[in-house]
Formats: sequence, C-alpha cells, structure tokens
Amino acid sequence: MSQSRPTVRQLAEDIVAREGGFVNDPADPGGATKYGVTIHTMRRLGLDLDGDGAVGVSDVARLSRSQAVDIFLDHYFARPRLADLPQALQPSVFDMYVNAGSNAVKILQRLLRDMGQPVAIDGAIGPQTIAAAQAAMAAAPDHFVDAYGIARRNYYFSLADARPASRKYARTRQGGKGGWILRAEEFISPRYHLTKAEFDQRVAAWA
Repeated sequence: MSQSRPTVRQLAEDIVAREGGFVNDPADPGGATKYGVTIHTMRRLGLDLDGDGAVGVSDVARLSRSQAVDIFLDHYFARPRLADLPQALQPSVFDMYVNAGSNAVKILQRLLRDMGQPVAIDGAIGPQTIAAAQAAMAAAPDHFVDAYGIARRNYYFSLADARPASRKYARTRQGGKGGWILRAEEFISPRYHLTKAEFDQRVAAWA
C-alpha cells in the first residue's frame, strides 16, 4: 500500500516543529520569532496577545503552536494560492514561503524562466505562474521538485555570500552544513545533496 500524502495541516505542523520555539537573534533581520512567525508578521496581523495595545516581543513569546499553524495555513498557504501549484511541489514552496515570504515564489518563477516558461518574476501566484508550473511538472516530473529545492539551496547560499552575519545559518561553527542548507535538502532527493567536499568548496571563499 502506498503512503498517503500529508495533509496541508500536517505540513504546517511539520514547519512549526522545524522552526522551533522562541528566538530573538539580533543577527536575524526577522527579529523576534516563535515557531517561524516573526514579530513583523504579528504586527501586520494585529496580534496583540497580551492586550497592552501594541504588538511587541512579549506577544511573540505568547504565541501558541496552534496559532502558528493557523497563521501558516491562512496567510502562507491559502492566500498565496499555493494549492494551485502541482501537489508534489507544494510542501517545499510552503516551507520556503514561511521562511522567506514571496521570495519563495520568485525562486520558483526564476526556475520556470530557466526552463523556458514565460513568467513574470513578481512573487505572486497567478494564472501565468500556475500554468507554467503545471507545464514544467509535466515536462520534468522526476526532476522539477528537486530543481526547486536546489534553487532554494542556491538562494540561501547567495544570502550568505552577500551578508557575512547570515553565514552562521548556512554553515555551522564546526564547518558543516547549517540549518538553511539542511532545511533545503529535506526537500531534495539524497542523490542531489552536497557532499562534504562539495559543500566545503562552495563555502571556501567565506574563510
């Protein structure tokens, strides 16, 4: 019997588990974050959980897992129209949308462009992007999801190239793969994971 696909709620719960609990890292442009929900998102949604009339760090700390899941389902899956993408692609794009917002869609659109599909790179999923993604999946059903995951990984590397303070998310202190790279590779077939030598070569310029 084949294994059933996870539900969208299960995907959201997996993202919450992957994101972890409350953090407030000064090096993270996202600011205070809990379960992957940033203080900026909570301010945009007006989530004043302590009722003091403002959305601050204490409100982020009060956020529950179930609230985070509901936010992801509504604002990071339903509203961006991820359900209209090919089903096999949805888990990776959903995870990346939580992590990088509309850049998740721009990564997809650039990939589609590279595959010869005529799409605008605007970070929005509309009829053009939906049709292009479906066509790309039909043309390369065994490779398209991996190609998107590799494009995600390259995006993380490019962020770390440009911003030294972000390199700790791509490479550990011991020199291994950091959280960003491991996260991308969760959605890439093992045969396309970087070997240690390949990873070391990619980050060698960071010194």
